[in-house]
Amino acid sequence: MEAVARLRNNPTSPRKMRLLVDVIRGMEVEKAVNFLKFNAQHASQPLEKLLLSAVANWKAKNEGEDMSNLIVKTIFVDCSRTIKRMMPAPQGRAHRKLKRSNHVTIIVDQKEIKTN
Repeated sequence: MEAVARLRNNPTSPRKMRLLVDVIRGMEVEKAVNFLKFNAQHASQPLEKLLLSAVANWKAKNEGEDMSNLIVKTIFVDCSRTIKRMMPAPQGRAHRKLKRSNHVTIIVDQKEIKTN
């Protein structure tokens, strides 16, 4: 049985978050947590907390089951609100600066064991 966790309005651009998300998609949970814990990118810390939250949700749903073959089944990043700010420019002008944010959704589940 799968478990879902969502991170909303994270103040990181979706493009930077997708760099990390694409790496951990389909990875085992333990490997993904270790990867995010020791990654230097700014977006890895909230993503690690989200992954641990999804694992806790899975444990609450599936009490007594083994979590050794738990994987990141689905993970995706959506755009959130964009805050517009003005930056001073030469000769009395102003340039628009866009501060982007994102939503992250993660689904963890056990790896299906194929029996032939």
